Amino acid sequence: MNTAVKERPDRLVLNQKAIDAAASKDLDEGAVTPSYGPWRDDIVKLLNDALATELVCVLRYKRHYFTANGEASPKIAEEFLVHANEESAHADKIAERIVQLGGEPDFGPKTLLDRSHADYDESLDLQAMVRANLVAERIAVETYRQMIALIGDKDPTTRRMLEEILSDEEEHADELKDWLGH
Repeated sequence: MNTAVKERPDRLVLNQKAIDAAASKDLDEGAVTPSYGPWRDDIVKLLNDALATELVCVLRYKRHYFTANGEASPKIAEEFLVHANEESAHADKIAERIVQLGGEPDFGPKTLLDRSHADYDESLDLQAMVRANLVAERIAVETYRQMIALIGDKDPTTRRMLEEILSDEEEHADELKDWLGH
């Protein structure tokens, strides 16, 4: 027998005493049990910055939707509106998760741009709008990738939510890439 290989237990067994202890402590915390450890406040901060980013993206897409003009603008503007609505849904999911974690979603307009990872854009040229939105989507992709890596197993529910949002952001970037040059 190879001595470098450790024997594994015969079964995977939960620790019921630890489950009962965690579940009965601090009931006013709802779903947040002590296993969230010291990371909850950091995760809420990351999520509030992501919330700000999504809200700025909604505003940018809405502006572009209403101000797009040119031969290709109706189709592209329609896509801007679809993206605005999807970014709004992301913001709602993030705000809901912040509340589940015992935090407060920060919708404060005074600090929105400072907390956002992406910029607002007032371009009037259709291709400049597409480029600005593509850059913002790429920023979102990179931001969510880093958040997912940072959170890892510290909060699997938040990680899964971010992975779903990341998938949407990658799809948005691909769609916008297709509009470059049109």
